[in-house]
Amino acid sequence: MVASSQIEILLPELRAYARSIAPSRYEAEDLVQDAVERALNAKSCPTGLSDFRHWMFRVLKNLNIDRIRKRKIRQDYCRMQSYVGTEAAHHETAHMVRMLFDSLPRRQQEILFLIDIAGLKYDEAAKILGIKRGTVMSRISRARLSLVQHLSDDVSGT
Repeated sequence: MVASSQIEILLPELRAYARSIAPSRYEAEDLVQDAVERALNAKSCPTGLSDFRHWMFRVLKNLNIDRIRKRKIRQDYCRMQSYVGTEAAHHETAHMVRMLFDSLPRRQQEILFLIDIAGLKYDEAAKILGIKRGTVMSRISRARLSLVQHLSDDVSGT
């Protein structure tokens, strides 16, 4: 368990780093809050201040990457939805996406649901599935790629 005094010592640096990588001050504060929460809830983390500092910076960086990915997925989804003009077209598109989702292997459906639909973090999904975080990252990457390929094949008619 991390000592809160270590967090207090590093807080100004964490805020400064978060501001340098986040698009707004508010998102930077959210990143710091999420990183501190992770540190406080971590079962094990570095104990020395220097090692803990490096670990916290990596946590901030990874949290920011996760946020960027989620934002991109939402933007892509919104962009796809903007192509739908009528209510009938919307239902047809939703039905097509659901059919493509259902055609994916169960593991890919499961990971897409947990991360992209339910909005869980990689660590949360890893706990639920009983696998390592890296495996979650690998599976979600393959699942997203597979879904995009299915969508582009269906749109192009191949």
